[in-house]
Amino acid sequence: MTHPVRLFRLAPIVLGLVLATASPAVLAAWDIQQLMDSLAQNRSSQASFVEKKTIAMLERPVESSGQLFYTAPDHLEKRTLKPKPESMVIDGGDLLIERGRQKHRLQLQAYPELAAFIDSIRGTLAGDRQALERNYQLSLEGTAERWTLQLLPRDDKMLAVVQRIRITGARDQVRSIEITQADGDSSLMSIEKLVTP
Repeated sequence: MTHPVRLFRLAPIVLGLVLATASPAVLAAWDIQQLMDSLAQNRSSQASFVEKKTIAMLERPVESSGQLFYTAPDHLEKRTLKPKPESMVIDGGDLLIERGRQKHRLQLQAYPELAAFIDSIRGTLAGDRQALERNYQLSLEGTAERWTLQLLPRDDKMLAVVQRIRITGARDQVRSIEITQADGDSSLMSIEKLVTP
């Protein structure tokens, strides 16, 4: 017969094994839908960014920085301040790019791969799971305090351009967006939320 003291000493080990083999749904209340619900609470935000692009033809990464503005559900603005001023404004289905005196306006419906890429960012910021799942297979790792959302393109044409998108964050804040292209080039944008007065 096993002594009661030995059983008591084994209790933490048994509990640890039970927790380790328990279903993730039982242990973790954190899932994609909870992340989306959390992100959807942000109706508008302003942030600074630093973006590093690694391009095979260049010896070192190209770095740019500026500000991001988001207003739910579909207004996104990226103002690059360094090395050269440039702005990109996405409003609904319109994309406006300004470089110096040059202005280019595009209808996103005419560029489905570009639209799918933009929707990956807007869909995440808006917490719009359906919009994301139209174009991507989603997987989530981590906890509410530190999470990584991975987006893998479903469409072959999109996959020929973008291999994967990894978005990291904490609670309801996006902290970085990493894009790995099919040709091996990549970019990493680090994002720091600005506190509005």
